[in-house]
Amino acid sequence: MGFRIEHDTMGEIQVQEEHFWGAQTQRSLENFRIGTETIPMEVIHAFAVLKSAAATANLKLQKLDSERAAAISEACRDILDDKYPDEFPLKVWQTGSGTQSNMNLNEVVAHIVRKDNPDISIHPNDHVNMSQSSNDTFPTAMNMAAVIMIHEKLIPAIDELISTLKRLEDENVDVIKIGRTHLQDAVPLRFSQEISGWRGMLEESRSQVIEASDRLRKVAIGGTAVGTGLNCPEGFDKLCCEEISKLCGERFEPDTNKFHALTSKDGYVYTSGALKGLAANLMKIANDIRWLANGPRCGLGEITIPENEPGSSIMPGKVNPTQCEAITMIAIQVMGNDTTIGIGASQGNFELNVFMPVLAYNMIQSIRLLSDGMVSFDRNCVSGIKAKREKMESNLRNSLMLVTCLSPVIGYENAAHCAHKAYKEDKTLKEAVMELGFMSSEEYDAAVRPEKMV
Repeated sequence: MGFRIEHDTMGEIQVQEEHFWGAQTQRSLENFRIGTETIPMEVIHAFAVLKSAAATANLKLQKLDSERAAAISEACRDILDDKYPDEFPLKVWQTGSGTQSNMNLNEVVAHIVRKDNPDISIHPNDHVNMSQSSNDTFPTAMNMAAVIMIHEKLIPAIDELISTLKRLEDENVDVIKIGRTHLQDAVPLRFSQEISGWRGMLEESRSQVIEASDRLRKVAIGGTAVGTGLNCPEGFDKLCCEEISKLCGERFEPDTNKFHALTSKDGYVYTSGALKGLAANLMKIANDIRWLANGPRCGLGEITIPENEPGSSIMPGKVNPTQCEAITMIAIQVMGNDTTIGIGASQGNFELNVFMPVLAYNMIQSIRLLSDGMVSFDRNCVSGIKAKREKMESNLRNSLMLVTCLSPVIGYENAAHCAHKAYKEDKTLKEAVMELGFMSSEEYDAAVRPEKMV
């Protein structure tokens, strides 16, 4: 394994010959041997879009020549095409501004340009990082990555699950079952109505995530070191955002208050909160499904879900609600990530937040887990839900809460007396009502009609 000598303002350092990074990336590798978590590739790709857009903006402002600008953009396209997947090894646990990751991009882009265009003289700082600072590029890239992932992965995953639930509603509109509140029997409802509650939760979360993520479309680029825009030509921020929007197909615009954009991460907190809301709803839906499917003989057993794999190493034939368990584990991870994001966002000192790599890591992980998790949950569980109609009918007829429809006829206290008698003496509700003399058999049958209670 050969080495070459790279240098920066601190001196010389050895870098393995096969890699395209430079001295600052190498120093970060050696100084932060912490954990296994690396900057997410989604952030790297956002950086590549940003560097290409910055080169084009600098060209239009006559700060950068056309040859270098084209070469930088071509190198960024190669990065976006994953031609250099091993060139971005830096850990999350680095400088809180993400400076070393910004320089990692600058160095790799510069080395790719030199490889493909030996006649072009290019410098990571002077040309690739022109008109920029790590302090405005990293927050811009982390916002871009979150918005792009939300709209390319998360929203389609939500839509797929919503579509499945709409189908299940249509299939179960004629199924009446007992409702439950406080984990106790309640009044009847249609199974389709219960499913519509799940659908409504996802539709509301979808709306909240989209609305929240729009806060991330205002980006810090153009603020450079502290928000004043030092060494950045006038109009660069607007041109850069226009190019970013063209390249990634999502709208971004300069934050008009760069001091806010550099030091505050409130948009990240807001968006993470919407993701946490989605996670909470998925937790509820998954818990409902595994409760309704529990058994198969000694539980509620009102629905069946797909049997995907053996559930026990010791109990033959056991099958578990594993997709529900996966999505609920994802939910608590997202909730934990939200806590980290909230605390990290509160730690900006003066002109800069210095928790940005961990904020980006947790946000991207939350979006990825929710997206992948919902696709798996939908395709391997929800899409295969089947109502056990006979079991639902049996539970419905056995419920004491059908007494609720008798309150207008015999009064609340008399109805409660009937329910307590039936429960304590292990009688049917009809038997209790008749024994207490409140109604005849015919009157009871005419009054207690579940299909009229939904």
